[in-house]
Amino acid sequence: MDIRNVAIIAHVDHGKTTLVDGLLKQSKTFRENEAAMSQHLIMDSNEQERERGITILAKNTAVIYNDTKINIIDTPGHADFGGEVERTLNMADGAILLIDAQEGPMPQTKFVLKKALEMGLKVIVVINKIDKPNADVEHTVNKTYDLFLDLAQNDTQLDFPIFYAIGRDGKAWVDMPKDFSADADLSPILDAIIRFVPAPDQNSSAKLQMLISALDSDDFVGKYVIGKIKNGTMQSGMSVTVINEQGIVEQGKIDKIFITQGLKKIEVQSAQSGDIVSVSGLKKAMIGDTIADAAEPEFLPHIAIEEPTLSISLYANTSPFAGREGKFVTARQLLDRIKKELETNISMRLEIAADGNFILYGRGELHLSVFIETLRREGYEMQIGKPQVVTKVVNGATVEPIKELTVDVMPEYASAVIGEINKRRGIMLKQEDNADGSVRMIFEISERGLIGLRNVLLTNSKGTAVMNSLFLRFDKISNPIPKLRNGVLIAHESGKAVAYGLESAQQRGTTFIGPATEVYAGMIVGLNSREEDMEINVTKEKKLTNMRAAHADIATILTPPTILSLEQSMDFLEDDELLEVTPTSLRMRKKLLDKNDRIRAKRAGNK
Repeated sequence: MDIRNVAIIAHVDHGKTTLVDGLLKQSKTFRENEAAMSQHLIMDSNEQERERGITILAKNTAVIYNDTKINIIDTPGHADFGGEVERTLNMADGAILLIDAQEGPMPQTKFVLKKALEMGLKVIVVINKIDKPNADVEHTVNKTYDLFLDLAQNDTQLDFPIFYAIGRDGKAWVDMPKDFSADADLSPILDAIIRFVPAPDQNSSAKLQMLISALDSDDFVGKYVIGKIKNGTMQSGMSVTVINEQGIVEQGKIDKIFITQGLKKIEVQSAQSGDIVSVSGLKKAMIGDTIADAAEPEFLPHIAIEEPTLSISLYANTSPFAGREGKFVTARQLLDRIKKELETNISMRLEIAADGNFILYGRGELHLSVFIETLRREGYEMQIGKPQVVTKVVNGATVEPIKELTVDVMPEYASAVIGEINKRRGIMLKQEDNADGSVRMIFEISERGLIGLRNVLLTNSKGTAVMNSLFLRFDKISNPIPKLRNGVLIAHESGKAVAYGLESAQQRGTTFIGPATEVYAGMIVGLNSREEDMEINVTKEKKLTNMRAAHADIATILTPPTILSLEQSMDFLEDDELLEVTPTSLRMRKKLLDKNDRIRAKRAGNK
């Protein structure tokens, strides 16, 4: 049977997973009575993927169309998960680049296309969501040509087919349709995959070689290694060698071989070069290793992964409430879980600091916060520090990550956005009008300037600003960014917050907690309206002298507290603060809980 290996690549929310859903359904991968036929976002099986509406983990599926097996890889669209993109594109021979007809090419479109062209993949362009009210298909096509001109590695990559689609309705056309309601399906895209994506090289008679691109596991088989067979034939029970750049990792036997059909793994006795397989029986194999012929093992080049740009410090929870809400609370348990994550999350790094705390490196705030949220849901407790930008020394100079920032916002908020980014040393590159009446502004800004920016822009634009960023380069570190946040309101005593104490706090700023919330001394309970930190007793009750006073206290009317998400809490932190993370709570606190200790530390720092 002929094989095609194709990746679906796009910016966040341009419709990748929805298109894969349609391809699975229309290729009759499922029976009509199977539950998947009525599901949406079939491939987004991870709980956070469904909640956030984004793809985090790359996944592969397969359909049979016109006697051809098409292996389809659904990749993340956010640059923070670029490690997933980079390792899985290695299994593809072509890519479908999906572009929203209204938004046009976006920062992550540029990122994923750059990776695909660098790997020499044949690209098919699909202009999606052409039925949007503000869709500007001609403008989007022109911008797409400009993007290819910027990124193409050679002239042949400038020759690419374009199709038009409404992925949500399962419709696609070779030419721009005049009537969106006309009968259509996704067969033009399936035909294009067979026609334009080259078949993988068939070297079944050569010595076995397969680069491991992903890992998986289940309760029945255990660990799987996943990849595309580069050369040779793989058979169940055959002896193999797992090898990497340092030498032989493991010598063992292939236990079972699985290929993918829809969402199911199907066991086969053998597989040929060009196919994507899941293999069990190799316990020490890791991503980037090569499964090779036992007699003559030859290593395949490792997958190149871009460097991390952000780090956070992780600590075992030491707050007065430590151990109350989590199942896993020790530093050893936390370290074991991080090491397990590093096996599959190849763009994440770990460093153990001199004081024994853990420094976790990632590709951005979303990359790191998704892992922290995963730990929460698994029952872990921890404390994390303020995100720090990764710098390095090049030719004697300290350099920092520089990013391209794109902000889409309505014109009335544009000046507020520009003003905030100017404070953070950002430089505007250009501004253009969007079809929906909004403006698109493109800036260059350091990673330091991006920390906490999303929350401020959402506040300044009444929740309407859309922000995307893309790594550009490392450049010489610029001047310090001034402190942009006011001081905090700090709980003076431990206990339960009451309405009277919170009313007093709200006269001085914004509160983050409501009545009956348990607090401890040194815990952050709000944002001060002034620059300095302020201690306040939110557990203080009004003294009752008569029935009227008692009734007046009950009638206290409070402004609802501002509840920060995990990402917002991470952005909020300053260097002397921590975020306590448990399965049920997020609490910001000062590193030094005692007021006198904070005063002494401040004096020592000013000397």
